[in-house]
Amino acid sequence: MATNCCSSSSVPRISGTFHSQNSTNRTKISYPLTTISLSSSSFYGSSTSSKKIQLRTHAKFEKFQSEEGEETPQVSTAEEIQQDEEVDIQEEDDSCLPSDLVGAVRQSSVAAAEFVSVGGARAIVELLIPQLEFLDEEGAQAELWELSRIFVDTLIEETGCQKVKAVYPDAGAAALLKYQWKDAAFGFASLSDRKPVDKDDEIVVMVVPDYQMLEYVEQIAASISDDPDVDEPRPLIMWNPRLYSADVGVGFNVRKLRRYFLSTFTTVYSMRPLPNGAVFRCYPESWKVFYDDKDRPNRYLLAKEQISRPDSEELEIIFGEVEEKSEKGPSLFG
Repeated sequence: MATNCCSSSSVPRISGTFHSQNSTNRTKISYPLTTISLSSSSFYGSSTSSKKIQLRTHAKFEKFQSEEGEETPQVSTAEEIQQDEEVDIQEEDDSCLPSDLVGAVRQSSVAAAEFVSVGGARAIVELLIPQLEFLDEEGAQAELWELSRIFVDTLIEETGCQKVKAVYPDAGAAALLKYQWKDAAFGFASLSDRKPVDKDDEIVVMVVPDYQMLEYVEQIAASISDDPDVDEPRPLIMWNPRLYSADVGVGFNVRKLRRYFLSTFTTVYSMRPLPNGAVFRCYPESWKVFYDDKDRPNRYLLAKEQISRPDSEELEIIFGEVEEKSEKGPSLFG
């Protein structure tokens, strides 16, 4: 197995606003799915607003843009321009967040690539966004498959690996996508294939593996780790896994799953919207809990940053402290 493709030191560290172009000298890949904006209704689930969520740092500068019918602003002085540039350089709490869903997918792929480059073997990428949860809606699956291609293509671009295998939930989906994407730079397989992973595959990506196929998921993971034909375990990435089922008695099963299987994986990317904020992690950074900025719509402030994923009790405490601080108001002594 070629190991140089997974140990590149050129994988960029995620910092500040994410841009889809990784560098000026790389080929830009075009996709049938161009931009999927995160509306507040899809991001929060409970809101009915249709405004797009603008999470990039430059969102606050929109007020300087002229609207129709308004006079053109006067030309700024050199001193004012310098002050604006100094303000623009400053990172804000939510500057690490992507501006849309495609940006999130690309960002998650870069995080996975960086994890692989330092020797990481098992990774999870999760986008816990409502519009990706309900696959029964018309067009939802096709949208999900397009996003998975963006993830895998970006992973290939970032790692330089030429032998990447995308393993889809069922044989029908794998066959259809292989037929539709004849120009794909990666291989196709399904969880139920007799031999989904070949010895030449350098990275394996499981696309939305679900609870019903858990046995196959564990078998593939074990075969990759224990393969005697390779010198070291090949990276395995689970993209948007759905390994919990509300229709099954998940109490003991989930605890067993976490203890013996999922505990061997590192969550390198996670985006989870909440009614009043969000939980976010992008490797190699820590887990971050954000809350709504009441003074600026569609913007976040950082409530807490920690090494481990915050559980429900921790989130309740964090948001309770935020609410308590908000009710007290700003201190006169700063």
